[in-house]
Amino acid sequence: MMKRKTLLSVVALSATATLPFTASASTFAEQDSLKTHRLEEVQVTATRASARTPMSFSNLSKAQLQKANLGLDVPYLLLQTPSVVATSEPGIGIGYTYLRVRGVDAAGINIMTNGVPLNDSESQGVFWANMPNFSSSIQDAQLQRGVGTSSNGSAAFGASLNLRTDHFSMTPTATLSLLGGAYNTFRREVHASTGRIARHWALEARLGKTTTDGYIDRSGTEGTSYFLQGGYFGENTILKLLSFGGKQRTGIAWNGLSATEEATYGRRYNSAGHMNPKSTPADARYRYNTDNYEQNHLQAQLTQRLSEGLILNLTAHYTQGYGFTDEYRTGRKLKEYGLKEFILRGADGQAILDKDGKEQKVKKITLLRTKYLDNDFYGGIATLEYKAHRLELTTGLSANHYVGDHYGERTPITPYPYQVEPNERYYEDRAHKTDLSGFTKATFEVARGLNLFADLQYRFIDYRIKGSIDHFTGGKQQQMDLKKTFSFFNPKAGLFYQFAPQHHVYGSVAVAHREPNRKHYTEVSEAQYPRAERLTDYELGYGFRSRTFTAGLNLYYMDYKDQLVLNGKKSDVGGDLSENVAKSYRAGVEVNASWLILPSLRWDLALGTSRNRIKSYTLYAWSDKTYEEVATTYTNAPIAYSPELTLSNTLTFSHRAFEAALTSQYVGAQYLDNTGSKDRSLPSYHVASLRLSYDLPVRSLKAWRLSLQVNNLLDAKYASNGSAYYTFDKTGAIQSSKSVYPQAGIHVFVGSTITL
Repeated sequence: MMKRKTLLSVVALSATATLPFTASASTFAEQDSLKTHRLEEVQVTATRASARTPMSFSNLSKAQLQKANLGLDVPYLLLQTPSVVATSEPGIGIGYTYLRVRGVDAAGINIMTNGVPLNDSESQGVFWANMPNFSSSIQDAQLQRGVGTSSNGSAAFGASLNLRTDHFSMTPTATLSLLGGAYNTFRREVHASTGRIARHWALEARLGKTTTDGYIDRSGTEGTSYFLQGGYFGENTILKLLSFGGKQRTGIAWNGLSATEEATYGRRYNSAGHMNPKSTPADARYRYNTDNYEQNHLQAQLTQRLSEGLILNLTAHYTQGYGFTDEYRTGRKLKEYGLKEFILRGADGQAILDKDGKEQKVKKITLLRTKYLDNDFYGGIATLEYKAHRLELTTGLSANHYVGDHYGERTPITPYPYQVEPNERYYEDRAHKTDLSGFTKATFEVARGLNLFADLQYRFIDYRIKGSIDHFTGGKQQQMDLKKTFSFFNPKAGLFYQFAPQHHVYGSVAVAHREPNRKHYTEVSEAQYPRAERLTDYELGYGFRSRTFTAGLNLYYMDYKDQLVLNGKKSDVGGDLSENVAKSYRAGVEVNASWLILPSLRWDLALGTSRNRIKSYTLYAWSDKTYEEVATTYTNAPIAYSPELTLSNTLTFSHRAFEAALTSQYVGAQYLDNTGSKDRSLPSYHVASLRLSYDLPVRSLKAWRLSLQVNNLLDAKYASNGSAYYTFDKTGAIQSSKSVYPQAGIHVFVGSTITL
């Protein structure tokens, strides 16, 4: 044991010798740093894959994330990993951005910060716009593809992303970061750390603000953010208190752009808030069509080493969210908003007659609609980790509860003869969701290099919605009294074999279940309520590592029962809608490689190729001929939003204080629904970017880095997302249209980061 501790100390001293620290930093600070970081890392390993886990995953370090962090949101920092697609409503990667992995959207990607669920309990999505600048506070990240290991919160149905927030600095540090560029983008951020106080205490703070107009008209974002943490560090104990969050105001741009709109108004047109379609957008734009949200996270983390090899982690967490959307709505039915129809009258109070001499009844008006969400999410997580020579064993429990109030108000703009009380609500419901889970996982080395892996999880969900929701049906506001419970057992097992020092292979089978989210219930009638999904994920892989070259090959087959697939339709607030399909699958090959060609030249590759199919899919659309729904069935239909090829390349040149990186990404064609129609698809696209950085040698500073990033270097005209709409005409033929989300052409960001 003494030899082991001595070796670790030597490694720590060698590693920290290259890091900047003040001349007064002593040897005990370096030793404390090693102990602290080793214990800190335990805080999230319970839900992470380790080197011997037979799963497909990618690790991203602080250095890798920060190099890519020139103003963009978290999804764009992951583009150099296999099977990842990122998209942005404003068109520049800031604000409302979205992530897909293996064709699965954020609702099927389990995302955690320090092991705490980040996915919204009801929508199951993650809204990065509500967490401005959060990428600056990430220590490292692990993206697991497929089901992965057991996690807390919503199920991983395509991937899981485990984010760990910043470690404490051992020495006092202050950083000022400025970034500016295209579309009036400006980000300012200040960070300060006390370093270790009296060997046991530390404080850290980061404040930031980002503003941008966005590429799409009126899609701009104004967001403020904070990250605060304090900690106590003992010989065998770490106690951390964290608070982070932000407040944002973002222009609504979720309608997308039709071909007719693009031809008439150009690629940057935004129909949301276009007050009068007969007028040009410049003369009739409502500039306050906005999404407004504030979200605050609190976490208390205790890590206690109980004995050699036995560590207890306890986490308590609370997330508070409040926000609303303001929208200009034209030609809306009065009944939909709980308002009475009325007779059109003149200034004298007399009814105004039509050309036939009849009174004119007003059934539609223009109004401002405000939809609110006020929610609280809280819970506790406990894990116990045991490590011996050949065995790693982890047991965890998680209990979380969510309460969400949804309600709406409206303010008539068209003259309305009746009194509308201030803050009068036309719908109001409350949702409760309880999520309980427990897991045990183990890795056991049965022979030299051969490891068995097993992971068993049980999850229980109780979901309730009661009240009136924002849908008008049957002559009244739709009422809901939903009570749903789910019990899921999710087993996983696999083998990892290191058959030579540089080579390993692995294989695994994992089962996951996922409950429907809020939209799956509120957007359909009770008779159409969806079923829970089941996924059986088969993974087989090979890895190679040498001094100058690393590579990984992964084969997967994801067999779904009752998969909820996106159908290309949108809710009236821009949310993606889904439906059950009985049998479907996703199968593919993923490759990642890194080659140090020269000491100063490195090439990184990430490739994903796949086939994604629904065994039998039935499309229901309205017929203008029969005035009924018509069903059309497709066999072996491609799954929407699932490109069959994604390819990312990065060529990095480094020389002393200078670094240049040329990055490209290719994304294959994507269907916008599940019929395989080219008319309702997105063409493939290829985007390149160039990043330059230089570290100025200033003696009085720890570091001063200047950065420049040119995005969409080749000025490609492309859209990364879209939606589809269709009906049957009087001949029985499908009439369809699509809306797309254009991305910005070539644009530049420049940045400066000074560290004291």
